[in-house]
Amino acid sequence: MVAGLEEISSGELRIDDRVVNDVHPKDRDIAMVFQNYALYPHMTVADNIGFALKLAKVPKSEIADRVTKAAQTLDLTEQLDKKPGQLSGGQRQRVAMGRAIVRQPKAFLMDEPLSNLDAKLRVQMRAEIAGLQRDLGVTTLYVTHDQVEAMTMGDRVAVLKRGLLQQVDSPQNLYDSPENVFVAGFIGSPSMNLMKAKLERVGDSLAVKLGEQTLSIASAVLSERPGLERFVDREVVVGVRPEDLADAALVPDAPADRRLRTSVTLLEALGSEIILHFPMAVEPFEIMDQEFEGEDAVATATDETGNYIYVARVNPRSTARIGQPIELAVDTGRFHFFDPSDGSAIRA
Repeated sequence: MVAGLEEISSGELRIDDRVVNDVHPKDRDIAMVFQNYALYPHMTVADNIGFALKLAKVPKSEIADRVTKAAQTLDLTEQLDKKPGQLSGGQRQRVAMGRAIVRQPKAFLMDEPLSNLDAKLRVQMRAEIAGLQRDLGVTTLYVTHDQVEAMTMGDRVAVLKRGLLQQVDSPQNLYDSPENVFVAGFIGSPSMNLMKAKLERVGDSLAVKLGEQTLSIASAVLSERPGLERFVDREVVVGVRPEDLADAALVPDAPADRRLRTSVTLLEALGSEIILHFPMAVEPFEIMDQEFEGEDAVATATDETGNYIYVARVNPRSTARIGQPIELAVDTGRFHFFDPSDGSAIRA
């Protein structure tokens, strides 16, 4: 719709405060970078980059100047006389970027431009595109399924589910203050642990009952989320980020009522951290469903006794071992709470 290839069903599209709903696509002054590069195989790199300018009848000298500058920016100077078939995937993507840059548009549209690259090249190109965007200062609408791309490249991120906007915010606010359970589970890697729990009152404070275990909630949580009062003695969804769990052996002053007793079913030692998988007799809250995900639906893992598997990200000094019991210190001040009826965050 932004490109003008689809009719806008409702609402206004503004580019630079100009309403462009009825403006012809070629007159909207935007440039698009496609997922599959969409380069002309019979043309050289220079001709591919300058093709749109040639169609616009820009003088040859200006085309050559703009192509040279774009090639220098994208480190393609040595490749200008080659055909796309002689280039690597990363170089082809740079050519596609160069073709967009030379047009000096009002906005860039990028449709998953890195998805065809291998993992290492994706990281490199991600940094290059982010730097390029900052240098050019041109608004860029970037579509991706990769949340790391969204979080590292976006100034503002829009999370969509089934075509419906869930939340628009800065990357950090999406992470710290998700509006609903879908955003909470979608943003973050490993994903937030989402558990069905019961909220109980303990004296002047609250506690969360997770299966047979109870965790006291930091008093500040109630003052920050007064809406929790409505859920006392009711079911809630508790969200716990893996990094808010620690090996209690390394946190000796962690209160006993903020520790989970469990065991280790899988251990991923990544050098800078350890990802622990641990079982709990607590049913998870699913943010996706079979109807939505189809073949991509991922069933929640369970152990041989039917307990559900959750994830913790702990200090690499942890001496945890597979099959051994472990106590996890829980930062309950970092808990997220959601209404199980509609998945909305519980705050005011």
